Amino acid sequence: MRLAFMGTPEFAVPTLDALVAAGHDVVAVYTQPPRPANRGKKLTPSAVQQRAEEHGLVVRSPLSLRQEDAQAEFAALDLDVAIVAAYGLILPPAVLEAPKHGCLNVHGSLLPRWRGAAPVQRAILAGDATSGVMVMQMEAGLDTGPVRAMTEVEIAQKTTGMLTMELAELGAELMVRVLADLDAFPCVSQPEAGITYAAKIDKAETKLDFSLPAEAVERQIRAFNPAPGAWFAFEGERYRVLSAEIVTANGVAGAVIDDALTIACKANAIRPSMIQRAGKPAMPTADLLRGKAIAAGTRLS
Repeated sequence: MRLAFMGTPEFAVPTLDALVAAGHDVVAVYTQPPRPANRGKKLTPSAVQQRAEEHGLVVRSPLSLRQEDAQAEFAALDLDVAIVAAYGLILPPAVLEAPKHGCLNVHGSLLPRWRGAAPVQRAILAGDATSGVMVMQMEAGLDTGPVRAMTEVEIAQKTTGMLTMELAELGAELMVRVLADLDAFPCVSQPEAGITYAAKIDKAETKLDFSLPAEAVERQIRAFNPAPGAWFAFEGERYRVLSAEIVTANGVAGAVIDDALTIACKANAIRPSMIQRAGKPAMPTADLLRGKAIAAGTRLS
């Protein structure tokens, strides 16, 4: 098919790779403009732009698709279909309707659950047993379009990073299958029941809340790994917790109850296994404590 690809982060890269490998004619790649990144705040192209350039594809980075000239430029591509994966810009009706078969989106949730910006993080935070990826026919509403295909997976103890990349690979495979025979994957309307919204993660949510049961605190840790990171404060410094186990123990919520940095929660406790101080590499908690003891009885904030 003659198509355009629209995506920005690492999640979208496997789908772009799969489309190229399948022999589709990718005539343009749309992605967010380069953004400041890392400590030097150097303008850095998106993961999709970097991969598109490796494939020798034409890259376009408009700030918006609402302008008539941008929409006309898109329509002039004369596409069979546009493939969208975590692009980050709203597609106006003129863009959605321009390709012959419209726009197909790779979405990392089991719609209608977790429509919106942060479906993987929200699924983990909520304690969902399963997640999945869907190929959706896009329409003007927020992730409201009919679904053509889906793949379901167990969440288990996966972090956001692990689950995101698993869904990215599965979504790429699913999209290639759908494009190979669109008629074999007819549109099915989403049910009206079970709609939830995956709001963008607020930084305030990333502070560990030890007033919650240990199971919920451990989900915070997995949901915010690798970014933006779940943390607690000690002596005015933030400590990012990258992984932790749940321990059967009781104490005052937020208090360290032993020399292994076991932290009491509303019910039971968590024991961090990987931790990171600001500006330092991640390390096993035992290594951290050899250089920076956090004594039993300490109340963490």
